[in-house]
Amino acid sequence: MDEQQPETLRAVEHEVTVLLRRGRVISWEIARGVHPDLEPNAYGLLLWLRRCDSIRLTDLAARLGVGKGTLSRQIQGMEGLGLVRRDPDPTDRRASLLRLTEEGQHRFDAARTARLAEFRQKLDNWPERDVTEFAELLRRFNDALG
Repeated sequence: MDEQQPETLRAVEHEVTVLLRRGRVISWEIARGVHPDLEPNAYGLLLWLRRCDSIRLTDLAARLGVGKGTLSRQIQGMEGLGLVRRDPDPTDRRASLLRLTEEGQHRFDAARTARLAEFRQKLDNWPERDVTEFAELLRRFNDALG
């Protein structure tokens, strides 16, 4: 067995732990930037809704790997804040499609623009190839997680 591998894996574990801890703080900040009463983990849901335009709750739950009940409660909270709405699914009258409201899109886009500016600032002195490789490595790691 490679003697460096265990130390390397410990280093990966440490850095992922730091990233997750900082990510929780960032999630709070971004969520408050969208709406002061928004739950911190809702930003990721808004990101998916912005990317998809509209999606069924069951499909979104499957993509995110969360239960429909949990997701439904989160969506209800965002509906109550006027950020998300449910529209009838034209292909299945029993189902509905989730989408951002105009207000939700506006608030999300403003918060995301501010967040991307922070990323730009943090990565500004990195060579472009490093940023590209970093994004690819994060994508591969996320894909491996499921």
